[in-house]
Amino acid sequence: MTETLASSRTVASVIGGRPQTDAPGGRLTSTNPARTSDVVAEVLLGDASTFVAACRSAREAQAAWADVPAPVRGRAIQQIGRLVEDNKESLSRLVTREIGKPYAESLGEVQEIIDTCNFFVSEGRRLYGQTVPSEMPDKQLFTFRTPVGVAAIITAGNFPVAVPSWYIVPALLCGNSVVWKPAEYAPAVGEALAELFLHGGLPEGVLNLVECDGPTAFEGLEQALGEGLVDKVGFTGSSDVGRRIGELCGRHIQQPCLELGGKNPLVVMPDAELDLAVEGALFSGFGTAGQRCTSLGTVIVHESVHDEFMTRFVRAVEEAPVGDPLQDVVYGPMIHERFLERFLGWLDLIESHHKVHGSTAVGRISSELPRAGFVGDPEAGIFCHPTIVDGVRREDALYSTETFGPIVGVMPFSSFDEAIELANGHGYGLSSAIYTTDPKSAFEFRRRVTAGMVSVNNSTSGAEAHLPFGGNGKSGNGARQSGIWVLDQFTRWQSMNWDYAGKLQKAQMDVADVSADLRFRLPD
Repeated sequence: MTETLASSRTVASVIGGRPQTDAPGGRLTSTNPARTSDVVAEVLLGDASTFVAACRSAREAQAAWADVPAPVRGRAIQQIGRLVEDNKESLSRLVTREIGKPYAESLGEVQEIIDTCNFFVSEGRRLYGQTVPSEMPDKQLFTFRTPVGVAAIITAGNFPVAVPSWYIVPALLCGNSVVWKPAEYAPAVGEALAELFLHGGLPEGVLNLVECDGPTAFEGLEQALGEGLVDKVGFTGSSDVGRRIGELCGRHIQQPCLELGGKNPLVVMPDAELDLAVEGALFSGFGTAGQRCTSLGTVIVHESVHDEFMTRFVRAVEEAPVGDPLQDVVYGPMIHERFLERFLGWLDLIESHHKVHGSTAVGRISSELPRAGFVGDPEAGIFCHPTIVDGVRREDALYSTETFGPIVGVMPFSSFDEAIELANGHGYGLSSAIYTTDPKSAFEFRRRVTAGMVSVNNSTSGAEAHLPFGGNGKSGNGARQSGIWVLDQFTRWQSMNWDYAGKLQKAQMDVADVSADLRFRLPD
C-alpha cells in the first residue's frame, strides 16, 4: 500500500442521531502514531452528563426497536455488513492511520466486522426458544429470549472496530439499544464505524456514540446506573479497570461482560515442529507490537529443545521487518504515547539473571538507538525494539505481569506437569497455545489449562466470528463474545406456562402418578 496524505476531521459524540457541537469535556487531538506530525482528528469530548444523555436517548429508543421483528433487525445488520464491506479499504486505512496497525492486519480486522454481521443476519431468524413438556395435562411450557434493554459498551483501541462489533452487532440484533464509548485514542475510527452503523437502517437513538476519556465514562456510567438507564455493561480493557467496573455493576445487581488482559502462554513440547512454533511465537508476541489482549506473554519451552528454539526464535525476531505500517512489516508503532510510557516502565522488570535478545537495542527505536533494517523513519513515530527475555523464573515479576508491548519472556520446563503449572500460575486465563505432534499432549493441555481459549500448533492470537471469545481468572468473569454464546449476554430467558385445562393445576402437587411394582425380581 502506498502512503497518501489525508486531511484531519472534527469528530464528536452522536446522540439520538445528532452530532454534538459542544465540548464540555474539552478538546483532544488524535495523531498518527507512525507519523506524529499527522493530525488525524480534532475531537470534541463529552463529559459525564453527555454519557448520561446518551443513555437516556438509548432508553427512549429501545422499546420501539425491540418491537421490530427480529428478522427485520437482522436485515439492518445485513445492510451494515454490506456498508462495511463497501467501505472496507477506507476504514482499514483509517485504522492504520490512527492506531498504526499494519494495513494487512487492518484489512483483517475490518473483515471481522463483515463476518460478524454475516453470522448474525441469520440469527435474526432464529433466536430460538424452546417448547418444554409439562408434567400436567392440557398445559404447555415455553421459553423466550428477550432483550436486556440498554447496553453500555466501552472498548479499547487496539482492535478499534472488530471488538466493538462483537458487542454492538449482537446487542442490536437482540433488540437492545447501545451507548458506545470507543477509546479516546481512536476517536476518528469510532466515529467512522458509528456512521456506517447508523446508515444501515438503525432508528435514531438505537446506537449512540460518546467521545470521552476513561474516567469520564466511568463517572457517567455510575450516574446512568444510578438512574436505572443501563441494563448491561460490556467492557474490553485492563484487568484493573475491569475489576472496578465489575464492582460498580455488582452494586446494581448486574453482571457485566468483561474481556480483560492476558499473560498468554505458548508451550513448546519436545516433539514440536520448531519452525512452526517460531512462526507462531513471532506473530503471537510481536503482531500489533504486542498490543493485543491475546499477545504471547511467555514461551514455555521444553529444556531439551530450548537452545535450538531460542536460536531460531532470536534469528526470526532479529530479521523481522519493523516500522512503517503501510509497508510489509511484522509490526508498526505503539498505538499511543501512553503505551510507550508503560512499555518503557515494563522494561525495568528485566533482571540481571535474564538474557535479552531480539534487536540491536532495547526501548524506543531512534537514531541513537537504531533498529537494524528498520522500515521508514523511526524519528517520525512511536516505535519500540522487539525484546526477548530468556531465563524468566516463576518468582519474577515479568512472569506474572501483563506487558502490553513487543516483549516476550522465555522459560524452560522439564515435565508436562511443570509446563501446566507455569501456563496457569500467573492467574490470567485468556488464551493459550501448545505446539506438539502428540494428540495426547494436545488434549491433556486442553483439559488442564485454565485459559478460555486454546490453540494447538497455532498462535495465541486469532479469533473467528462464530467461536466463543473470552477468558477466566484475571482475564474476565466467564462471559463470552462471538457466535451464539454472546446471545446470553444480550438476552434474558423468559419462561411462560399456558394452562388450558380450565382449572387451576398446581405444579409438584397435582401430578399424576405411575404405579410400579418395585419389589419385582427376576428368578435366579
